Amino acid sequence: MEILRKTAIAISFAFMLFSAQAQSSAVVQAAFTKSYVSEQAGNYMAAISDLKSVYNVSDYTTNIRLGWLSYLAKQYTESIRYYDIAIKLKPFAIEARFGCVKPLSAIESWEKVKGHYLQILKIDPKNVTANYWLGVIYYNRKDYANAAKLFEINVNLYPLDYDSVIMLAWSRLFQGKQADAKVLFNHALVIRPGDSSALSGMKQLK
Repeated sequence: MEILRKTAIAISFAFMLFSAQAQSSAVVQAAFTKSYVSEQAGNYMAAISDLKSVYNVSDYTTNIRLGWLSYLAKQYTESIRYYDIAIKLKPFAIEARFGCVKPLSAIESWEKVKGHYLQILKIDPKNVTANYWLGVIYYNRKDYANAAKLFEINVNLYPLDYDSVIMLAWSRLFQGKQADAKVLFNHALVIRPGDSSALSGMKQLK
């Protein structure tokens, strides 16, 4: 009888726990639904408020969504804070790092942007987006050698990716590698006939 009593208590406790979790999950889902509706209406502060009612600092999904909504609301410091929490919760997930790049770019914190791209590439070395935008950062700093390395990875993966092809062409031109630049500018003109950037580059070749 004692065993049956303990079993009954355990089953009752498990049922109550399951019921509480299901109830909690329903509340969270309702809050997310409200936040999506508010976001679609352009009311970002209301969308944030909807989620804050169920905020759990240990929940990755809520933090990353609050990071996004805070960015849309132009609350960049808050956005970065939520994304940083999400990154700590799931350090090998790259979506939070890509998200954090947006508010950091808005406040022109380029070193931190660069740091996130470098971390993404440690996790996913052939990530096309990170390679491209980190390459753009190097290019804008006139570090054409490092820019070219990143653009070249993309071009090898996606030879018809115009953006990477044209950026690699200009990087090679500024490196003084005119033969390579000519091939790349011509290739860009095949991908996008009459392209003004490629034609401008061709004019600068000796």
